[in-house]
Amino acid sequence: VIKGSHFRNLAINRPPDTYGKLCLLNSVGQEMSRCKTSIRRGQPNPVYKETFIFQVALFQLSDVTLMISIYNRRSMKRKEMIGWISMGQNSSGEEEQDHWQEMKETKGMQVCRWHTLLES
Repeated sequence: VIKGSHFRNLAINRPPDTYGKLCLLNSVGQEMSRCKTSIRRGQPNPVYKETFIFQVALFQLSDVTLMISIYNRRSMKRKEMIGWISMGQNSSGEEEQDHWQEMKETKGMQVCRWHTLLES
């Protein structure tokens, strides 16, 4: 997770406090693993530059889905999803499917692409 762009806080007129949540799902949608970025406070274009490694067997790569959600952390532990994408078996779009395919083919090398978040 490298960075975000144009995140807005609709409730109040200041940039949101955001973080990313990554969730690896198996072929039937059960959570296998999850992790979160650190929170970026008051940044409309947050820079995360965080790397996450998931242990997945080679034969399972075609059967898993990686869900990436971006949240706005509000006061008193409340949160609201800004948007999401998914890659892998249940990719949310062609761009995400292409990104997943390229990651599989480059065997561990970093593949960077921009994605447009879908609304929650």
